[in-house]
Amino acid sequence: MELVIVDTGCANIASVRFAIERLGSPVRVSDDPEVIKNADKVILPGVGSAPAAMQKIEAKGLIPLVRTLTQPTLGICLGMQLMTRQSEEGHVACLGMIASEVKRMQVGSLRLPHMGWNTITPNPNSPLFDGIAEGSYFYFVHSFAVSVGDYTLATCEYGMPFSASIGQDNFMGVQFHPERSGEAGSRLLSNFISRC
Repeated sequence: MELVIVDTGCANIASVRFAIERLGSPVRVSDDPEVIKNADKVILPGVGSAPAAMQKIEAKGLIPLVRTLTQPTLGICLGMQLMTRQSEEGHVACLGMIASEVKRMQVGSLRLPHMGWNTITPNPNSPLFDGIAEGSYFYFVHSFAVSVGDYTLATCEYGMPFSASIGQDNFMGVQFHPERSGEAGSRLLSNFISRC
């Protein structure tokens, strides 16, 4: 199976690659459209701001390609947010594969970014969360989030409920960092590789 991490130019790709390699799965990092298009599964990582990330993806000429991928594609952290229609962060149009929007979190007196370990409540019918119990801990770093809605695959609470994971058709994303989330994160990556 050909698994490809999209080299977005805006992500800590090494840690994602190492986490997958630890599962015994070969993986390539590439920004070559042919390599990405022919992959069996694709991972779209991202860190930083949505406007900067969209600029880099556009500069690499990858926007039309990523939008039309038909294989299972997993967005991680900012990569998940880029899969939505738009983000309040810089009021930027995103890739638009998942019919959701990203908004700044309203958490009252709690500190932003939401950074550290938090529990999630997964949809038990999602193959991405197979074998991952309610209350499992994942590692988050973000100030913007997708509201809970029709495309939510898992929820989390930090001053407000928000989507810890979203999915539509072959596109799915997680707001947390599975590559930093220990055993539960490894299980999620394994599920994506073998079950999605």
